[in-house]
Amino acid sequence: MSTAADSVMELIRYPESSPINAAYRTDERKARKLERTDSSFLDTIVGRRGSLRSILSQVDAVASTNTTVLITGETGTGKEVIARAIHELSPRRNRNLVKVNCAAMPAGLLESELFGHERGAFTGAINSHVGRFALADRGTLFLDEIGDMPLELQPKLLRVLQEREFEAVGSTRTTRVDVRVVAATNQDLKRMAQDREFREDLYYRLNVFPIYLPPLRERKADIPELVEYFVQQFAASMDKSIESIPQETMRSLVRHYWPGNVRELQNYIARGVILSNDGVFEPAPLETYEQSEPEISNPTLEDKVRREILAACQRANWKLGGPRGAAARLGLKRTTLFYKMKRLGITPPADHSQD
Repeated sequence: MSTAADSVMELIRYPESSPINAAYRTDERKARKLERTDSSFLDTIVGRRGSLRSILSQVDAVASTNTTVLITGETGTGKEVIARAIHELSPRRNRNLVKVNCAAMPAGLLESELFGHERGAFTGAINSHVGRFALADRGTLFLDEIGDMPLELQPKLLRVLQEREFEAVGSTRTTRVDVRVVAATNQDLKRMAQDREFREDLYYRLNVFPIYLPPLRERKADIPELVEYFVQQFAASMDKSIESIPQETMRSLVRHYWPGNVRELQNYIARGVILSNDGVFEPAPLETYEQSEPEISNPTLEDKVRREILAACQRANWKLGGPRGAAARLGLKRTTLFYKMKRLGITPPADHSQD
């Protein structure tokens, strides 16, 4: 007998042939949408171990409701993929899934992006603009990096979550919407609320159904399957044939800490496939990516993360941004690395700037 987790896994891993997926594909536009999300689902959700099965069961349980979901986990663990799975398995699947990155723009622009604005509402507003909440009406709105939403904008978000209504910037007309909100963050919102860096009432309104995504280092049993999948995926896209992965290579990948999680592993495999010849997977130089575990006894998670960040910064000569910067080496966004460094008290030497 198939379980709820099996149904979710079938949709995610076999989006073209699954009878579940076929039932969802109601027109050509829907088919194109599923094709666009296909690679993202496969890239992140591979493996059938205990923690993943539990997560998929939670996705299946909450998808059919209108409950607000808060997805937490480190950068690169697949939070957007889970948000997409919730949408695709919900009654709203034939409507829009709209994404907003709350860290990608300043407060003024973010308010306009979320709620829209009227013509002349501010300098440069030569036309009216429909916001993401309106675009997501009867669908799903994914608020990524919700922890970076400015405090002054949070009351307006709280209102639309509670009352399902808002006013566009520069407008006195109230707009009502039916939107299911899924939020995600790699930050500790509870601690931020306690420190008054995030509204406590908004935190509890978002945290109705929390889903935690474990880091890759806690899913080591899934790494071989992820490696095999990524190797074949990139080999096919590069028109290469990779027939074997040396055992020692696989062992070193399983031992690795992977601070950037699945995203870092994916990028590492892509580089390895580029270097591979004669049907054997030959990874990129390990000294660039492989880092040893901290040697202190009973290290905490912060000890490990601090050591990884320091090592990456030193190798990048304390250059944080750019393709060879510390953020890229760790598989993190530059803003995320800034946040982690500030929280851990990591500062560059006096003769280096945070480029």
